[in-house]
Amino acid sequence: MKKLTRYFFEGLLFLVPLVVTLYVLWVVFKKIDGLFQFSLPGLGLLVTLATITTVGFIASNFFTRWIILIVDNLFRRVPLVKMIYSALKDLVAAFVGDKKSFQQPVMIELMPGSNVLVLGFITQESLQQFGMTDSVAVYLPQSYNFAGNLIIVPKNQVTPLTVDSGQVMAFIVSGGITAK
Repeated sequence: MKKLTRYFFEGLLFLVPLVVTLYVLWVVFKKIDGLFQFSLPGLGLLVTLATITTVGFIASNFFTRWIILIVDNLFRRVPLVKMIYSALKDLVAAFVGDKKSFQQPVMIELMPGSNVLVLGFITQESLQQFGMTDSVAVYLPQSYNFAGNLIIVPKNQVTPLTVDSGQVMAFIVSGGITAK
């Protein structure tokens, strides 16, 4: 009976991530295809990818960049829209583009001498605008969640890590399980 139970749990370990991943992908395909109402499955996703790539080409083209700047300036001026647009733009820019924010992984000693350490990413090395010249801003992502905390710590409590930032992010988000 013990072996049978072990086989059951090993099956769960294999099937649950596989089935949930396939289900999420299927839902995404169905939602995107439903937006365009194509009868051919996956065509909506291809149209979406092509549209995003085309907009990227237009946004990076010297002659059409002014259109992007006009839209950007407009969205940054409307009161409620400004808050949503700016936050989303900064969040996306933190992961892709030229200004990736999570490039400098660090280890922080929360309380000097306590041996309690946390991993995070420096997001601002200078907090001079707040009068905190000896502190840095560090983002601490949460495990199994798309959230995190921003903490301000003295520079002497921060130790830069020489590990790939993607590896550190995977380690944090997985709750310390992923070590690749």
